[in-house]
Amino acid sequence: MKIKEAYRCTSCGGQSPRWQGQCPSCKEWNTLEPVTVNRATAAPMGADGARDQPRLLEGLKAEELAARPSGIEALDALLGNGLVPGAAILLGGEPGIGKSTLLLQLAGGQARLGRSAVYLSGEESLPQLKGRAERLGLLGPGLMALATNRVEDALAVLDGPNPPDLLIVDSVQTLASPLAEGIPGSVGQVRAVSGELVEKTKRTDTTLILVGHVTKDGQIAGPKLLEHMVDTVLYLEGDRKHFSRVLRVLKNRFGPSDELAVFTMTERGLEVVEDPATFFLGARDPSLSGTAMALAVDGQRPFAVEVQALASKSFLSIPRRTALGFDTNRLNLLLAVLEKRLKLNLGGNDIYAKISGGLASRDPGLDLAVVSAVLSSYYDRPLPEMAVFWGEIDLNGQVRPVVAHEVRLKQAARLGHEPVCHAETCPTLAELQRTLFGKAE
Repeated sequence: MKIKEAYRCTSCGGQSPRWQGQCPSCKEWNTLEPVTVNRATAAPMGADGARDQPRLLEGLKAEELAARPSGIEALDALLGNGLVPGAAILLGGEPGIGKSTLLLQLAGGQARLGRSAVYLSGEESLPQLKGRAERLGLLGPGLMALATNRVEDALAVLDGPNPPDLLIVDSVQTLASPLAEGIPGSVGQVRAVSGELVEKTKRTDTTLILVGHVTKDGQIAGPKLLEHMVDTVLYLEGDRKHFSRVLRVLKNRFGPSDELAVFTMTERGLEVVEDPATFFLGARDPSLSGTAMALAVDGQRPFAVEVQALASKSFLSIPRRTALGFDTNRLNLLLAVLEKRLKLNLGGNDIYAKISGGLASRDPGLDLAVVSAVLSSYYDRPLPEMAVFWGEIDLNGQVRPVVAHEVRLKQAARLGHEPVCHAETCPTLAELQRTLFGKAE
């Protein structure tokens, strides 16, 4: 047994990991008294008080593994089949990107299907939650909410006689456990809170969704152990100044881990984009120089995206190199290859490149489109109106094939793009330059 000291309020019974003059739960003064907390290190007991015993996997009933529809078809396809009973899901994303809105819509979808959902918030009050649910048109029977910062309240929901089908905890960094020291959001507290919730969830038919804050680098905050403890890791990304949002699967024990879904933010919440193939193109003007259309593949979906580049005379001792939507180091590498293999003098130019529409992609197939856009801006000549590009550029100036080549070809044919530039039609940068611009000026 590990013995540690906590503080319990004599007025409301709330616990705090350290002494303070005011109770954090009921706001009464001088009511916290020290108590001893025993934390057992033995194996946890089952619901009937007996220890869990091994079971034959082939003897498990099918309904014990069956997933439930979430109420959002795109999310069901993203997760595999839907919400698995006893599964733990971690959702990350930047502040204000739409995580709470999406999860409130998910809870409302469960309520519409006749199931129960509890939205536990450590950041908003119940009136605030009701106002947001009313604005989104989600109020109805089956949708319940709880505003608390204590993990004991969340565990009590799972321990109740009728545990909900879905429990959403927004966010795990706002809850505190008496079994760990430190303030809410610290590494010890996040580990303790998530551990208790995931362990309790595995013994119920409830699906648990934890919301995780992110660091300034865009990584989910807290110990890396948090991502290993859960069954599925989702990440909601996008630019708050754009209407598009992309929900990615980074880890999934019940389905594919390379899928994504595209949403748009509206007054009624997040709406699914049914056919995102040309969604990110927007109002494109192909008569302008410095723009190239690429077919990027993210997950299993091919997207037609516009890559823009601007090469302008630099008045700085070190020219600027800026990339938005893809890695700046990759842009520097491509520019070095252009200078070496095509004998271009780009050292006197500032080079800016971006993916329009707010999409961020790491697809290496964008290399050929980036190079084409840079050349178009450098020569100030537009590319063919319906031209489309994909291919990876190596350090020798060769264009290499990329994954999902056949999928991109079919999508290009469906959208009517011509010419199609890839590793077979433009095997080198020199061939690409001759095809698009003739002899270099």
